[in-house]
Amino acid sequence: MKWLELSVSAPPEFVEPLSHIFYRYGHGGVALEQQGGFNPDEGETPSETAWITLKTYLPINESTDERRNRIDVGVRLVAHVGPVTELVARTVDEDEWQNSWKDHFHVLRVGRRLVVKPTWREYEPGAEDVVIVLDPGMAFGTGHHPTTRSCLEVLERLVEPGMAVLDFGCGSGILSIAASKLGASSVLGVEADSSAVRVAKQNARENGVEHNVRVVEGTLPRPEVRPSGFDLAVANISAKVVSEAAGELVGAVKSGGAVIASGIIVDNKAVVERSMAAAGAALADTIVDGDWVTLVYATGG
Repeated sequence: MKWLELSVSAPPEFVEPLSHIFYRYGHGGVALEQQGGFNPDEGETPSETAWITLKTYLPINESTDERRNRIDVGVRLVAHVGPVTELVARTVDEDEWQNSWKDHFHVLRVGRRLVVKPTWREYEPGAEDVVIVLDPGMAFGTGHHPTTRSCLEVLERLVEPGMAVLDFGCGSGILSIAASKLGASSVLGVEADSSAVRVAKQNARENGVEHNVRVVEGTLPRPEVRPSGFDLAVANISAKVVSEAAGELVGAVKSGGAVIASGIIVDNKAVVERSMAAAGAALADTIVDGDWVTLVYATGG
């Protein structure tokens, strides 16, 4: 199968609106590439001025031209207010796409116990390691993005045995699987992209948690997401989507529970803060990693 790779480069402050365009009209998520040359282990962070390249992939079929045109229009609109490059298109074979990025995806330790292991890498787990076996395929969520790492760290801290967890915009299923392996008794992943739904279900099976991780295609509201039906909700998407779904997310969580809102550029966090406050949630924690922020909210009393 052949894919059309679409890419564009922009400063960090324009990544979120471009990601939303790519995510909505692309097929299975967005890849972000940032210039290296810094060492996180030494406390170094990426340059605030370094541009970021966004990529998404479209299957070459009868819908390709329409999807590409919609993305192109969106990129041109963003370019009216910021220095964004033109959209670049390249045709690639599926094998080329899969193998090129696999070389850069290694075993990743997050927090105290969580370990994200690609299916094609070897790893000998420690006694307390919670290992997530992952093949993201054409879906967002490898653990390497700052907001995914932050969400994993918060889940490790907040998930308790027996909890019911909602993962809105679950992508590859990485957060759903982590919640299950950390002790949640039931996890509902909601994902708008059909390819990502298939990937998330496969990853749940690979991790042996398909019995309590259910992934459904769609968005909020939906009948499976009942009022006060969850102890915790996580949404690692974008400021716009999280803001629009704030009422549904907060309403789905019991009093005394928590909502993790992520995928947010620092400059846009005020939009989310206003929406979550209007929905009745209280800000409990703010985690900043470079240009990205994760907000943790307490619900009810």
